[in-house]
Amino acid sequence: MARPPSRYPTELELQVLQILWRVGESSVMGVRDALAEDRDRDIARTSVVTTLNVMADKGLVHRRQEGRAYLFSHAVTQEEVSQGMLGDLLDRVFDGSAEALLLNLLDSEHVDDEEHRALRRLINRKRGGGKQ
Repeated sequence: MARPPSRYPTELELQVLQILWRVGESSVMGVRDALAEDRDRDIARTSVVTTLNVMADKGLVHRRQEGRAYLFSHAVTQEEVSQGMLGDLLDRVFDGSAEALLLNLLDSEHVDDEEHRALRRLINRKRGGGKQ
């Protein structure tokens, strides 16, 4: 039994969206070339067409015909996608606890001391002041 389609972009769909957020509108070959350049990912034109058509069906991209070709542009913003995916992560992994998510992030080896300080400043700024 196939799993139901995700409301959120797959890894490849997210890479395509990042390209479209950067360039605005693109042809299939433009997306394919950008994937090859940005991600060192050689992908068949037919796979890009299929991915873009699935993304259009999911409402992630707009598709418009120009002559015999289609041009694609993003239908969702980076903020909409990041907020949705973060909310999903928060609910599914951290049982809705922002504190648990933040503690996990702070304990991560991917966050260095400078990023800890920057996060502290951002939190304080969001709270309306406090120590920096």
